[in-house]
Amino acid sequence: MGDADDGIYVGRAPVDAAGDRGWLLGHFKPEGDIRHSDAVEIKWGVHPAGERRAQWATGDERTALLVLIGGRFRMEFPGRDVVLAEQGDYVVWDKVDHSWEAEEDSTVLTVRWPSIPGFAVPQL
Repeated sequence: MGDADDGIYVGRAPVDAAGDRGWLLGHFKPEGDIRHSDAVEIKWGVHPAGERRAQWATGDERTALLVLIGGRFRMEFPGRDVVLAEQGDYVVWDKVDHSWEAEEDSTVLTVRWPSIPGFAVPQL
């Protein structure tokens, strides 16, 4: 798994995501890696109950899709919260400030486009 010499990369999201804060694909992967992309970012997010985003994402210039794989996950937007409670529930937002909280142990898949640097929460 993981070899892309033939233009095909096969991986396991929980394993690959653990090495890069959940991100499977995007601008932050090394040039030449088949998972490098300036067009899109994909994240496998595993969040324990009670985990919250460390700070609101503000001024984001991307569109995003978040799909609930399992658990219960709250997306927070100015003036509106969206709770994803059943597998397959999803929300799409475009250039909107946001935050989130895992109400239960949750797994989510996030797709953002385009892939641009500058929106990561600083690591403590």
